[in-house]
Amino acid sequence: MRTSPSQKCGVPASLVRTQVAIVGAGPAGLMLAHLLSLDGIESVVIESRTRTYVEHRVRAGVLEQGSADLLDATGAGARMRSEGLVHHGIQLRFGGSDHRIDFGELTGGRGITVYGQQEIVKDLIALRLSAGHPILFEVSDVELHDIRSDQPSVSFLLDGASMSIDCDIVAGCDGFHGVSRDSIPAGVLTTYERDYPFAWLGILAGIAPSSEELIYCYHERGFALLSMRSPTVGRLYLQVPADERIGDWPDARIWEELQARLAAAGWSLAEGPVTEKGISAMRSFVVEPMQFGRLFLSGDAAHIVPPTGAKGMNLALRDVSVLAEAVAAFYAAGDTRLLDEYSANCLRRVWRAQHFSWWMTSMLHRFPDHDAYQAQLQRAQLAYTVDSRAASTSLAENYVGYEWATT
Repeated sequence: MRTSPSQKCGVPASLVRTQVAIVGAGPAGLMLAHLLSLDGIESVVIESRTRTYVEHRVRAGVLEQGSADLLDATGAGARMRSEGLVHHGIQLRFGGSDHRIDFGELTGGRGITVYGQQEIVKDLIALRLSAGHPILFEVSDVELHDIRSDQPSVSFLLDGASMSIDCDIVAGCDGFHGVSRDSIPAGVLTTYERDYPFAWLGILAGIAPSSEELIYCYHERGFALLSMRSPTVGRLYLQVPADERIGDWPDARIWEELQARLAAAGWSLAEGPVTEKGISAMRSFVVEPMQFGRLFLSGDAAHIVPPTGAKGMNLALRDVSVLAEAVAAFYAAGDTRLLDEYSANCLRRVWRAQHFSWWMTSMLHRFPDHDAYQAQLQRAQLAYTVDSRAASTSLAENYVGYEWATT
């Protein structure tokens, strides 16, 4: 890349050309840039938000075994290993009783790591900037050009100045609302989507978690989840109607509802100060194909899953590991086969994760049109899941990352 140096976050004063232009500085875009740099492939990352925003927005927090292994193997896992919480199971709570799904025993020692998405973003940004590679924050008016050709480009404004990056490949890692997917001509993509008739109200609380493992709770009042972000920070969720407003949920009401849904004999839920709260819609979304010309979509730009299965960030990391391998083969020998197969290779895993997330969501949530018959079916499914070793194994291997283990 022909540039002149600058001291602003590794941003060159002028950009002429790079090999891969990456739109979006979330986990997908940053991990892709990191993987490419390990193969000696140049890239530039652009991001519409500020560095502070992307480093502090609270999102996913559960890493599959393969995702944690990827961070370790690429030199990005040091802080995750010192601060993350390794779990080898989850609790399914229904009828006021807990039933443990033992990941370690059912999957040959595999597990998950609880480590916030924003912490991964911080780690990857620090690695990239310390190596002198550019991230351009607070860009606007991003447009993708000539993506059908072998000489695409990305134009944008930075500090009011017009800039353009010529490249060989564009990676669209800019999320559901980004510009990358919309840059593909109409009629190319097939969209599959489902909106759920409920949402998750999530809080962060300054308390030690009341459980050493995540608790997924089925209750007649609606689903609840006890999670955590650290030994001193709890992350808890409630199922609420899709049109609910956060202003209608003062802290006292949230704790009252959590206490009611999570109640179990001999167990108590600790309460503490709520430091953050919000309501997130629940939806499933996939576009096929995940590529067009020299544009390749990764993460939320191509697919969204309901958070019940903890798959969103993990799918994004898996996408870019596949894309990085394909890009490396392209530059090593001019081989386009893996680039051509990128979408097909990703979508097999995407649909597996879609199914698992749908299954977990359907089993654990109360739907508005559910009657007593449907409630009995859900209880029967839960009972079978915890009583049958085969069913427990299916849940366990999907939760810890079946897609990583079979490739």
